[in-house]
Parts: sequence; C-alpha cells; structure tokens
Amino acid sequence: MRVLGVDPGLTRCGIGVVDGGPGRRASLVDVGVVRTPASDEVAQRLRAVSEGVEEWLDRLRPDAVAVEKVFSQANVRTVMGTAQAGAVAIVAAARRGLPIGLYTPSEVKAAVTGSGRADKAQVGFMVTRLLDLAEAPKPADAADALALALCHLWRGPALARMRAADPRARVADPRGSRA
Repeated sequence: MRVLGVDPGLTRCGIGVVDGGPGRRASLVDVGVVRTPASDEVAQRLRAVSEGVEEWLDRLRPDAVAVEKVFSQANVRTVMGTAQAGAVAIVAAARRGLPIGLYTPSEVKAAVTGSGRADKAQVGFMVTRLLDLAEAPKPADAADALALALCHLWRGPALARMRAADPRARVADPRGSRA
C-alpha cells in the first residue's frame, strides 16, 4: 500500500509518501514541502498548496491519503489557514476516490513513537529509524507528513475494518454516498 501524508500549512505544507504492508518494512518513496510566501493573498496560497498536492497525487499515485486533523490552537488565524490547507488536500484526494484518514497530532505521535506527547524531535528521530533514513527529513513538516503516512499505513486498514463491521457507523464515502 502506498500512502501520501499531508501535514497541512499555508507557509509550509509537508508531504510525504511511504510504501508498506503487512509483514513488510515501510519504505520512503518521496518527501518534500510545498511552500508559499506569507505575503501572498490566502487564495493564491491555497491555489499553490492545491497545485502542489495535485502534482504529488498525479506523480506518485498513492492508494490512500492521511491528513492531520486540525483540532484547536490558541491562534485562530493559524488554525484557519491550517484547516484550509488540509481541506485542499482532502478535496484533491476525494476527487480521485482515494480513502482519506484524518488523524490528530497525538494519534500520529502515539503511532510512531509510542507516546501521544512526543515532541517534534522524537517524531523526527522515529521516522528516521522506521524508514531507515540517514537523517531526519527537514523541515519538521516533512517528517510530520511521513509520520502521518506511517500512522495510516499501520492504523488505516484496521479502522476501515472496524467501521465496516459496525452497521451503525456513519462513515463518509469519498465518492459521496454514506456507508
């Protein structure tokens, strides 16, 4: 399975792709960051993020997309930009009919480090070890995107099975119908 992880942001949107599956060690496919100037209008920045995500989806053809779920932060302006950038990635994946996993930062940290309270350095260290990299991806947004992809690689299939087993679950289907 190939998973594209997106750590949303307007200034730096981390994107990372990993391959893996049951009984296989996860491997890095590619990692990077879509950057936009803070001086640009929000619409221009969102278009640039959208184009960047679309290019990654077209070039690397993932089987699923994992996006960090925005929950709350003290700065409302930062939250809005992060949520908007995340929505751009979700829409791009939905247009392609790809399964989408949304994970909180603590879920991702717990998946890759064993602790939902891990700091960015610990996440970067574990991503480096788990993917057998020579050094941690820089900036931290890139490492966070890989951590999201790893989280979905490991947790996504189990969550899908649990949702499918519960007929009362109301899970949005990326094609628009309700499961």
